[in-house]
Amino acid sequence: MAQKGGTEQGRVKTGDNFGAKAMAGAPTAGGGVVVEVREKKGPLRAAIPTMPFPLAVICLFLNTFIPGLGTFISAFTVLCGARSELISERGVCCVFWLNVAAALIQILTAVIMVGWIMSIFWGMDMVILAISDGCRDQGVPQDV
Repeated sequence: MAQKGGTEQGRVKTGDNFGAKAMAGAPTAGGGVVVEVREKKGPLRAAIPTMPFPLAVICLFLNTFIPGLGTFISAFTVLCGARSELISERGVCCVFWLNVAAALIQILTAVIMVGWIMSIFWGMDMVILAISDGCRDQGVPQDV
């Protein structure tokens, strides 16, 4: 199993969704090998807060039409108690400033379209995090 530029980590598991793991390269009961790939996130991506679904959709909408505004608003949700993968490592204040920095990058590079595209993807990540958190709260098994 090859890794792509150190940005992905792979793990082999069986085809069931119960979390049982197989030996690397070992065939499953169905005859195939199922590989799970997890993305290794950088500090800016890991700082995206997990917000309630309606707020994440509003931030996506704002990021789509005014690049960086939804990301800037999401930075303040960290101060209001929204969770993030980095809070345990770096603290709330650092995660807040990382989100503000991401918003400024999006705003400043929007004139060359890079920031606008980044802003839309950032909003989509907020919605994906909100959906996965909502499924986790309701006890729905996750494939992602």
